[in-house]
Amino acid sequence: MPGGHPARLAGGCGHARTGSRNRAAHPHAGRIFRHLMRVLVTRAKEDAERTEQKLAALGHEALIAPVLRITPTDDPAPAGSCDAVVVTSAHAVEALSSHADKSVPIFAVGERTAEVLRAEGFASVMAAEGDAASLSRLIRETLQPPLTLLHVTGRHHKEEPASSLRAARFKVLTWEAYEAQAVESLPDEAVEAFRTGEIGAALHYSRRSADLLVRLAERAGLHTAIRECPHLCLSADVAAPLRAAGAAIRVADQPDEDALLKLVMSLS
Repeated sequence: MPGGHPARLAGGCGHARTGSRNRAAHPHAGRIFRHLMRVLVTRAKEDAERTEQKLAALGHEALIAPVLRITPTDDPAPAGSCDAVVVTSAHAVEALSSHADKSVPIFAVGERTAEVLRAEGFASVMAAEGDAASLSRLIRETLQPPLTLLHVTGRHHKEEPASSLRAARFKVLTWEAYEAQAVESLPDEAVEAFRTGEIGAALHYSRRSADLLVRLAERAGLHTAIRECPHLCLSADVAAPLRAAGAAIRVADQPDEDALLKLVMSLS
């Protein structure tokens, strides 16, 4: 993995082109299901649309109700050089693609993020198993401290993987390149679907979005409905706010979308 000269990033935050990418057909496409289920998807719009396609291939209908809007912060990239880049969300790719040498080694949190990076032309991308712990472990097993790492992340981010990497004597620079802004209310369609019991399950990909859904639902007077709906979560950490609210939760076996969709299928 990384060797030779460190990669240099230009200052400032540009705006690369974004858009939907063609995805391979889901292996279950074409199957006919006896029970069509309406599934709430609270991811940011572009991510939710990809999930909608996968749910449709499985015979289910997505109700898209983003609780977060992703916007660039316009914060400049840290000055100087880095030996490798750490990316914990595909939302970071837009900013990164305008600044980094395409040969810079990149460690992505999971295969989906790695795919987006490769599509942007980055030549050296390694993917972890979908969570911060596996990402930190991959970096520590691959690189030797005290190399300099650039963590491209959002305004509201967790301590990991940066904390454990610093403890392992890596120098970690943080670039808050995007911000996930909370919406003020749930769409009317989602509120009505909760009230009438039309939502068969809700998918959750981040702890913050799960917490926001609980708050927005309670603000809309959906105290009982939010607890009775099955909530399918990417990890135990994601499920924590829902568990605290007394909601019915199930956690995926692995922190990836395929495992989450298996939970959907188990309910249909």
